[in-house]
Amino acid sequence: MTQDLNEQELGRRASLARLRELGIEPYPAAMYPVNASSKSIREEYSAEKGNLQDVCIAGRIMSRRIMGAASFFELQDAEGRIQIYSNRDELCPGEDKTMYNTVFKKLLDIGDIVGIKGFAFVTQTGQLSVHAKELTVLSKSLRVLPIVKEADGKVFDAFSDPELKYRQRYVDLIVNPSVKDTFIKRSRIIATMREYFNEAGCLEVETPILQSIPGGATARPFITHHNALDIDLYMRIANELYLKRLIVGGYNGVYEFAKDFRNEGMDKTHNPEFTCMEIYVAYKDYIWMMEFVEKMLQKIALSVNGTTKVTIGEHEVDFGGTYRRLPILEAIKEYAGVDVKGMDEEQLRQVCRELHVETDPSYGKGKLIDAIFGEYCEDKLIQPTFITDYPVEMSPLTKRHREDPTLTERFELFVCGKELANAYSELNDPIDQLERFEEQAALKSKGDDEAMFIDYDFVRALEYGMPPTSGLGMGIDRLTMFMTGQTTIQDVLFFPQMRPKAGN
Repeated sequence: MTQDLNEQELGRRASLARLRELGIEPYPAAMYPVNASSKSIREEYSAEKGNLQDVCIAGRIMSRRIMGAASFFELQDAEGRIQIYSNRDELCPGEDKTMYNTVFKKLLDIGDIVGIKGFAFVTQTGQLSVHAKELTVLSKSLRVLPIVKEADGKVFDAFSDPELKYRQRYVDLIVNPSVKDTFIKRSRIIATMREYFNEAGCLEVETPILQSIPGGATARPFITHHNALDIDLYMRIANELYLKRLIVGGYNGVYEFAKDFRNEGMDKTHNPEFTCMEIYVAYKDYIWMMEFVEKMLQKIALSVNGTTKVTIGEHEVDFGGTYRRLPILEAIKEYAGVDVKGMDEEQLRQVCRELHVETDPSYGKGKLIDAIFGEYCEDKLIQPTFITDYPVEMSPLTKRHREDPTLTERFELFVCGKELANAYSELNDPIDQLERFEEQAALKSKGDDEAMFIDYDFVRALEYGMPPTSGLGMGIDRLTMFMTGQTTIQDVLFFPQMRPKAGN
């Protein structure tokens, strides 16, 4: 690998070797006794009190200025940055300054991780700093950080290329502090949801990732093989059917933050591996779930941003209040100008031809309606909108509508033209469920590789009796995009899927 290194990186390896020659271990094993952070020093130091006189801080050198016997450098830790002041005569008392001149001036580089023991003070220019009384090398950096520089109005070395950022997220996090903030907010979103669900009396659970039947959604699965059992298994596309088995078993409410996997296309809002939250609550319906979701999203927005209004692209979206409820067939009528209610498959195909909507011969009624909706309606739904009452053909796991048996009690929540959540009054009639599975199997035989498998064990569970239940699935990655103002899913995943490059 050394043949691929540039001159600076070769120089750093030489510095590494020289440190060891001087008896300095550049990767020490002993714990370093950190007792402060850049943030705690900023918040707690008082010049009047003269406190923080024995601080121990560690972090990465991000810049430095050497001015004879005195030196300043900027230390970055997990909480931010703070200035460090060092004096040659204090770090190397006595007449021999060789160690200071060699180590600090020549062998330390930007990016190195060091420990500092000293005291907090304010410089003559008013800069809060730590006066170093002791410096310890904790990790020698062998790669050159792309620190942003400006000269003559131009920016150099900015680590902004998306492909590099996603492939080397560790570098992105070091040099672009706002990236770290996005992931801190992601964590806060999940914590807020957990708190909300727990307060509602729901239990967090775990269900299998490897499944003999990929159920709970219409999607193309990843397939793997278990050698000991000599069977093919599927990476789960959803955890719905297992969670509903737990409702059958007697829990009143269960939820899971699940890693799901779908062997489909990738774009700005889709990654083959993604995080989905699903929750199921007994004795509730989809009307109750709409109100539950409204309150949850308002709570999340306030927790993350301090306001229910969030800027997403060019739009200001308000997650507060009551969201519009719009039946899907009414949405098609409103935005596409066609009333498709009661149409059979051939009539829907003709409408698609007239509206220039692309279809596939394997499409049944459900996918044809979905194609029209996707082409003419989705991008019109900017403010949070519940699209409701989907046709039976589009919703194989959903209870039939209490007023119209051709429809189901289902909603999808759309924000800025993208689906954020999917929810049902769950189908708990085992006979109806088996018939819906059989219809899905017929679609699969026509070539629809996203159609569902028949899960006979799930049908058996329903035959023992599942109470009326409302269920919700929500994509955490997309929710994080909306709450943090990001435009691509790759910006809210630490390590998004990328095509491998030679040598990486």
